[in-house]
Amino acid sequence: MSSVARAIRPLASRVLAQKPIAPVCKATPAFRFPRGTRSFSQSPLSQLKKYTESHEWIELAEGGKTAKIGITDYAAHSLGDVVYVELPEEDLEVSAGEPVGAVESVKSASDVLSPVAGKIIRGNAVLEDKAKTINESPEGEGWIAEIEVADVAELEQLLDEAAYKETIDA
Repeated sequence: MSSVARAIRPLASRVLAQKPIAPVCKATPAFRFPRGTRSFSQSPLSQLKKYTESHEWIELAEGGKTAKIGITDYAAHSLGDVVYVELPEEDLEVSAGEPVGAVESVKSASDVLSPVAGKIIRGNAVLEDKAKTINESPEGEGWIAEIEVADVAELEQLLDEAAYKETIDA
């Protein structure tokens, strides 16, 4: 019950702070939810994106069972032009912090660590032929692996976007 109250509190304060909308008909008061309001039927973990201090990101899919893993914009720009990506094998069981692949650039090479424990579903086959996709869209089309997440609660220990940006700005 307290989680429902926490979810409603930010919405209620935004709704109450808005000016009332003129009613369409005098018999019924007009009420509209503000733009950007989340639906209550949507899980708070759906489409959740978190970051690690080692510059990986993980984005939970809508179902909450699988997620995509990749390197951050910051890591991609730090590496320079990516020339090769080592993708993980399907059905590979990994723990949080274990390597799931590697990225090699003209400057250096770096392991990609799994932010959470789980089982690799597949690697991003696009990267086999076009490794530069990581430079073009590191937090989008340049994802490295899709994983079946063992315990979604592990995501709570990772950084949100604001906390991650603080670590790279420091």
